[in-house]
Parts: sequence; structure tokens; C-alpha cells
Amino acid sequence: MSSNTLLAPLRDAAQTLGLKLSEPQLQQLLDYLGLIQKWNKVYNLTAVRDPQAMLVQHLVDSLSLIPALRRHLGGTSNQRLMDVGSGGGLPGVVVAICEPGLDVSCVDAVAKKASFIQQVAAELRLGNLHGIHSRVEELKVPPFDVITSRAFASLLDFTTLTRQHLKPGAIWLAMKGQHPDDEIAALPQDLNVFHVEQLQVPGLDAQRCLIWIKTTA
Repeated sequence: MSSNTLLAPLRDAAQTLGLKLSEPQLQQLLDYLGLIQKWNKVYNLTAVRDPQAMLVQHLVDSLSLIPALRRHLGGTSNQRLMDVGSGGGLPGVVVAICEPGLDVSCVDAVAKKASFIQQVAAELRLGNLHGIHSRVEELKVPPFDVITSRAFASLLDFTTLTRQHLKPGAIWLAMKGQHPDDEIAALPQDLNVFHVEQLQVPGLDAQRCLIWIKTTA
């Protein structure tokens, strides 16, 4: 299936999500999908093989984060985002394409996956995208304005492992499936889940939500 076949459904999905994306951005997203397909055998990035399924389950699912992220950033520049357990770069690469003014670091403990992100950054000329090979708890970097993850770990593990990397007043954005009541209940007292946002992913018949978390201190 050529990228041209996927362009219309991707454009429709972006419009349904209320996202204004340029034609070059849409093309970059499809080029990224092409790189996942090309390198999947080498890097073992995803079990999903069908291009149409990859479009919905990976690209469009990750795009559903962007409206919330844009609301939070409010057009401010020079902000930094870390995507933890990024794997093949979801949602980090999608964020980097949609938000060129945001500096995005995709962190993964698997060297091949971090290498793939670097490959994507080079091939798509994304100067704001970085692939970092490290266990997140061992990472030595300046703190971030936003830390996100998609199916990385429980909320407790996600926040515990990354807490040292969060700027004062910054937030975590965790992409989840069903509303994770048990995971929220397991969080320590000084963390505040201040919003749970239901996400409607065009073409995906599954529950999705976004968990907004900050420290109360």
C-alpha cells in the first residue's frame, strides 16, 4: 500500500481531531510510517504489520495526544518533552513532527530502538528530535517541561522513574487505554491526577484516555 493511499485517511483523522497540519507534516508522518515498515524486521518495532492498521493504531493514536499538548503549551517556545519507553518513537516522533518548536527526546533502554529514532531524525531532517539509549532512571539530562509515555509502565513506575527529570511545576501526560482507577489509587499522596481526558481516536474501536499528573508540592 503506497503512502498516497494513506494520505487521505490521515488527513481526515487529523481534521477529526481538530488538528491543523500542513501537507509537508502529513507527508513526514507517512514517511515515518514508511521507515517503521522498512526497519521493522531489523529493529522489531511493532507487531502490527498491516499499513492501514499501523496508520490507525500508531500514527492516529499518537496524534490524539497533540490537541491536549497544544492546549498545555499554549504556543510557548523553547520547551522540552521527554517520551519514555518510546520504542519506535510513539508518540515522541509524532509530537516532534507536529510541534517543530518543541525539543523532543525519545528515551528507550533498547539500543536498537534509540538508534532507529536517530535514523528517523536524520532522514526526516527533524532537528528537534533525539533518540537516547538509556534506562530513564540513569539518565543525566536537564529536567523537562513535559514527560509523556504510551503503554510504558504503570503510573506509579512511570512517575517514580522519571520524577527526577521533571521541572518544578511541569506535568506528566500518560496515554492509557481504559481508565486506570487502580493505578491512580496506587500513586503517592504528593502526586495529583488533576485531569483524566477521554481520547476519541478516529478509526479505533478501543478506549483511550490521557492522564494529567503533577506534584502537589
